Amino acid sequence: MMLHDYVILCIAAALGGAVNAIAGGGTLLTFPALFAALGSSPLDAVIANATSTVALVPGSIAALVGYRREIRHERRWSLLLLAPSLIGGIIGSLLVVVLPPELFKAAVPWLILTAALLFTLQPQIAKWTGIGKQQEGPPTGGLIAAAIVFQLLVAIYGGYFGAGIGILMLSALALMGLSDIHRMNAIKTLLASVINGTSVVIFVATGKVHWPYALAMAVASTVGGYVGAHTARRFDKVVVRAIVVAIGFSLAGYYFYCQFFGS
Repeated sequence: MMLHDYVILCIAAALGGAVNAIAGGGTLLTFPALFAALGSSPLDAVIANATSTVALVPGSIAALVGYRREIRHERRWSLLLLAPSLIGGIIGSLLVVVLPPELFKAAVPWLILTAALLFTLQPQIAKWTGIGKQQEGPPTGGLIAAAIVFQLLVAIYGGYFGAGIGILMLSALALMGLSDIHRMNAIKTLLASVINGTSVVIFVATGKVHWPYALAMAVASTVGGYVGAHTARRFDKVVVRAIVVAIGFSLAGYYFYCQFFGS
């Protein structure tokens, strides 16, 4: 553990916290940085994933406090989707620690590619699902049931890796008829905190967290998230999104190369 590792990881965590506050996608910055610092073995990939989750949770909790008013207004949806988020987060996190580490390492390029694609397509998905637009009529029982099942699947993926779950949840909420983007973001933040919080408990209990890195990065991500949330209007979200997308696809390409041609 060298000093420059901490510097790089804290920078990645601060940027990850800020990017999450502005556009989402912070895991695409923190996970690869941790994976590079810890090593390249399958177990290192699992530990990097767990440590990344722990490092970014404080920023999510800070954002959750800021959304408390919106959450009170949407208590019904928050409670409705809380259980599938909790159950799915448990399942996904247990899959990480129970399945062979080699399986997770093999999935890393595909997980990063999936997250990068979701992040890239976020604006288009918003148009398809009508995020931010008023939906007419209350959701049907079938649509509510579909939303619960969908949230369970999102939570399983979130517990297993996590990057990209925000846009999936926002899309589902839009289909449910929610139109206030701030309230939607509040619910998304609450559910993401439940999923990631569940993962933290399981990862800590099973000894999958690299605590020296996690604690330093948690402080950095909190600072980054706070600064990002309070200065979001000054950033060009298109530029931020383009940078994160470029990083995501570059990392996916790198890990695919390492997987098929050797690192």
